[in-house]
Amino acid sequence: MRAGPIDVKPMEKSKIHLLLDGTPLHYCLWRAERRSRGMIVLLHGMASNLTRWSEFLEHTALKDEWDILRPDLRGHGESMLRGKIGMQIWADDLINLLDAEGAERAVLVGHSLGAHLALHFAARYPARTRGIVMIDPVFPQALHGYRRLLSRIWPLLSLAAAAVRLLNALGLRRRAFPRRDLRALDEQVRVELLEAGNAKEFVRRYSSPLADMKYFPVSHYIQEMAEMLRPLPAPSRVAVPMLVLLSRGLTYTDPIATARILAEAPDAVCETIDAYHWPLTERPAEVRRAIETWIGERLSER
Repeated sequence: MRAGPIDVKPMEKSKIHLLLDGTPLHYCLWRAERRSRGMIVLLHGMASNLTRWSEFLEHTALKDEWDILRPDLRGHGESMLRGKIGMQIWADDLINLLDAEGAERAVLVGHSLGAHLALHFAARYPARTRGIVMIDPVFPQALHGYRRLLSRIWPLLSLAAAAVRLLNALGLRRRAFPRRDLRALDEQVRVELLEAGNAKEFVRRYSSPLADMKYFPVSHYIQEMAEMLRPLPAPSRVAVPMLVLLSRGLTYTDPIATARILAEAPDAVCETIDAYHWPLTERPAEVRRAIETWIGERLSER
């Protein structure tokens, strides 16, 4: 259980949707201030929650004419629960949310793990996908260093996660997790590290599994690592409009291999952000402008 207020903006409603299997899914929904052009879904990354998008929502002009839904994906934030999680489960959960809110199609905007989910959703449910924005997707075939080796053994991570879930079921688990406000963390890090030029410590802090697992179950972290290393749907087979924002640093992947993969997408625009891998933290205004411009030019038909 958690204490304290949920991060909700004025005119935004905090809601709970009961899924078909009885799972309560928490999300926040902003209804457009004028006639709505449609639904945008903001998908957070690994070991994260919907506060990853708090700063974006506060400043974006998209909320004038778009409904904006930001969920705590199953197993995260206020949707915390034990058990199996993964791309297919999250994609089906999103369909349930869209149905509950009367949205026939949606624009999915995701960072890292959320970018992977957006691509999986578009491949699985093309008729429900109006377009996708992927911020720093990590294509396994473009990984370098030891992460490339890990990408070849991702099924073993799934087995490890199943073993930890069994231990959880036997009672070996933490009972509660502290709330994590990623908006506050981003602001703190920008002042303490980025503005001070301490890039090495910034990358270390945002790449630390131990830091993440203070706020997140070990079994979920292992499952999500497996999901990040699992082969992605080929962009060449996803026909929906696509914006891809890649960090110049590309901490985990080879930029040439990534560009080659994305060049095969039938309707994709790629832009580069001067960041390491966390542009929502490092360059929030630049990311916001890129997304607003692309949606305005490509998807604004009513």
